[in-house]
Amino acid sequence: MKTKTMMRASALALSLLATSVMAAVSPEEAAQLGTTLTPLGALKEGNANGTIPAWTGGLKPNAAPVTNGFIGNPFANEKPLLVITAANAEQHKDKLTPGQLAMFKRYPNSYKIPVYTTHRTSSWSQKIYDIVKKNAVSTQLINEGNGVANFGDAHYFAFPIPKSGVEVYFNHATRYRGGSFTRATAQAVPQPDGSYIIVQIDEEMGYPEKMQGVDPAAAANVLYYYKNTITGPARLAGTVSLIHETIDQIKDPRQAWVYNAGQRRVRRAPQLAYDGPGSASDGMRTSDNADMFNGAPDRYDWKLVGKKEIYIPYNNYKLQSPDVKYADILKPGHINQDLARYELHRVWHVEATLKPSQRHIYAKRDMYFDEDSWTLVEADHYDGRGQLWRVAEGYVFSDYVNGITGYAMQSIADLVAGRYVAFGMMNETGKGPNYDVSYKLADFTPSALRNAGVR
Repeated sequence: MKTKTMMRASALALSLLATSVMAAVSPEEAAQLGTTLTPLGALKEGNANGTIPAWTGGLKPNAAPVTNGFIGNPFANEKPLLVITAANAEQHKDKLTPGQLAMFKRYPNSYKIPVYTTHRTSSWSQKIYDIVKKNAVSTQLINEGNGVANFGDAHYFAFPIPKSGVEVYFNHATRYRGGSFTRATAQAVPQPDGSYIIVQIDEEMGYPEKMQGVDPAAAANVLYYYKNTITGPARLAGTVSLIHETIDQIKDPRQAWVYNAGQRRVRRAPQLAYDGPGSASDGMRTSDNADMFNGAPDRYDWKLVGKKEIYIPYNNYKLQSPDVKYADILKPGHINQDLARYELHRVWHVEATLKPSQRHIYAKRDMYFDEDSWTLVEADHYDGRGQLWRVAEGYVFSDYVNGITGYAMQSIADLVAGRYVAFGMMNETGKGPNYDVSYKLADFTPSALRNAGVR
C-alpha cells in the first residue's frame, strides 16, 4: 500500500513538472523557417491586395551611404501616399490602434500619421538565421511561462513560431541587437508649452558570448549586461546605473546598482525594474517602459490576440538623421509627426493584463509587435480604472549595415498630463552606435561604477 501511494505521488509530481514546461516546436514546424515563413518566423508572402509586399530578404548592406555611424535613408525621395489627420481618422480606424485614435482626439490640430509605401527592410545575417532555426526546436517556456529553458549558447529570438503572447514578448526581449555596443543618446520631457531640457546619456551593452572573462556556465541565464551614465545636465551628471539582465527572472532576478555622484556611493537598485521610475524621466516612464517593454513578464497574464494589419512607425531614417536637430523633433504634446514615417505592416497583437495578486501602475498593456523583426512598435497603457493613459511608439528603422532593426527613438505620451517623454535620440551626438567594441566582465561590475561616474 505504501509503495502504491509513493508511485501515485511520483506520477503526480511528474505530471505537474510536465505541465510547467511547455514544449518547443516540432522539426516539421521549424522547417517552415526560410520557406513559407521568413527565417525569423514572419509570413513571407504579402497580403491579398498587394499593400504589403512579400519579404525578399530585406535591405542589403550598401542600400545607402553611412555617415559617422548614422544609417543613410534609402527612401529619401519618397512622398506620403496619404496623411491621416483627426478629420479622416475614422475612415482608417481599422488600421489604427486605440492609442493612435486617442492621440487624434487629444491633439486634433497637430497630430498626424503620414503613411508611405510599405518596404519590408528587416534583415539579419545567415549566422543569426541558423541560430534561430536551431533554437526553435529546443527552447521551452518554464515557470508558468515566466522563464525560458534550453535556449542554446546564443540567446536570440527564442520562439520564432510563437504559440502564446508571452512567447511573442520573449522574441522582442531576446532579439538580436548587433552584439555588444556603445552609444550616446538624449532624452527630454517636453512640457505642454513645448519647453524641455536635454538629458545626455552614454549607454553600454555587453553580451556574455562576446565578452572576455565570462564563465559560460555562470552566465547561462544572463541575457546582457547594461550600463548607462548621465553626462548632462550638470545637476544630474555622474549618475550611473548598472543592470545584469537575466533571461529567467523568476530563477535569477535582475540585478541592478546605482552610483550616485553626490553621495559617491554604489547602492543596490531594486527600483530599476517593473514600475520603478525611469532614469531622469520626470516620472513620465517606468523602468519597464525602456525598450518599449523589458524585464520579467510575471506580473501580467499574457493573451495572444492574433495578427492584424496596422499603420506603424517604420523605416524612420529621417528621425535618426544627424541633419535633424532635437528642436526639429520636440514639439508640444508629441514629436513632430512630419518627420515620422508610417507604413502598413502585419503585427502580432498581445494583451498583458495585470494579475489580481500583483501591483503595477499599468493595469493593462496592449502591445503590437512587428512580425518581421519582433520589435515592439506600439503600446497602449491603461490605468487601474481601465482608462487609456499613456501611448508609446517605437520609431523603428533597419540598420542594414549591422544586420538589426533598431529604434531611431521612442516616445511615451501621457494623455492626461499633456506631456511626453522622448528618449533614445542620437541626432546631435556626432556619431551613431559603435558595434566594434570589446568588453570585459570587469566593465560591468559594481566596482566599475565609481570610475564611470567620476566628473
